[in-house]
Amino acid sequence: MFLIPTGGLRHLTAILLCLGLAACNEPAAEAPAGPVAFHPDDECHVCGMVISELPGPKGEAVEASGAVKKFCSVQEMFVWWLQPENRNLNVTLYVHDMTRSEWNHPDDRHLIDAKKAYYVVGSDLKGAMGVTLASFADRLAAEGMATARGGQVLRWDEIGLEQLQMMHTGNDGHAGHSGHGTAH
Repeated sequence: MFLIPTGGLRHLTAILLCLGLAACNEPAAEAPAGPVAFHPDDECHVCGMVISELPGPKGEAVEASGAVKKFCSVQEMFVWWLQPENRNLNVTLYVHDMTRSEWNHPDDRHLIDAKKAYYVVGSDLKGAMGVTLASFADRLAAEGMATARGGQVLRWDEIGLEQLQMMHTGNDGHAGHSGHGTAH
């Protein structure tokens, strides 16, 4: 049996108390904020267009504090994110999973982590900004769309400003908003 002298017990108690108080001052790791539903009056953070009036998957950047930046298309979200001043922000990015959504009315119940998604780049489907990226949680679904509607499947880290620029001006011959697109 090990005995601690009375004075030693007080010192040990004081040390443990100090360690406990020090742990209270440590900042808690903030959990990533979850996705936020789109509302009829939401405007795109980049272009100012009313998001709900436009087809195709949308994107959003949700800060740990709960502040949200919403985008009328996945392409607009990428353009915003790829700007150097935004790359170090503490945000979680979300996009619609088009495996479980209708093209003209993406379902906010199926927003997924943008960095884990598969993207079809260069399909014939139009979104808010003309040719757009289609986002999928499932690789096989993305490949199926690329086979049916054209384009190629890329991952998050394979998409840069160069790909976005070529996609935006290359497929339809002009840049700008197309307004609407249809999926069959």
